[in-house]
Amino acid sequence: MKSIAIINGPNLNLTGRREPEVYGATTFEHYLGQLRAAHPEVQIGYFQSNVEGELINHIQQVGFEANGLIVNLGGYSHTSVALRDALLAVPAPKVEVHLSNIFAREDYRHHSLISSACRGLICGLGLQGYDLALQSLLTH
Repeated sequence: MKSIAIINGPNLNLTGRREPEVYGATTFEHYLGQLRAAHPEVQIGYFQSNVEGELINHIQQVGFEANGLIVNLGGYSHTSVALRDALLAVPAPKVEVHLSNIFAREDYRHHSLISSACRGLICGLGLQGYDLALQSLLTH
């Protein structure tokens, strides 16, 4: 059985309640249940933290064992060299996901330090981006 780890960063614990016009009205936990039900052949792990160091520790913990990582590091995507370095340090293939279209938002969101450490980037498709990232990791 393949193992895929989803790692969400700051404020993503508020998905479904925070700015639903930007991030949608469905909680991540509800969506995760649907994603797991749609892919019973995959062990889908999930971790969320608002703390940069905890995210780094988790990447290091699962990035050597998992068959792939789906990362949505929120605002840290635009600022954290340390998270980029953690992603580069582990061999698991990675796909970066953002719920909103970061290129249609504030200028500082147009550049992600994380993208160059990932196989691909999916943004602007809401929670569906996680399913697309999962499919990509399973087929490549």
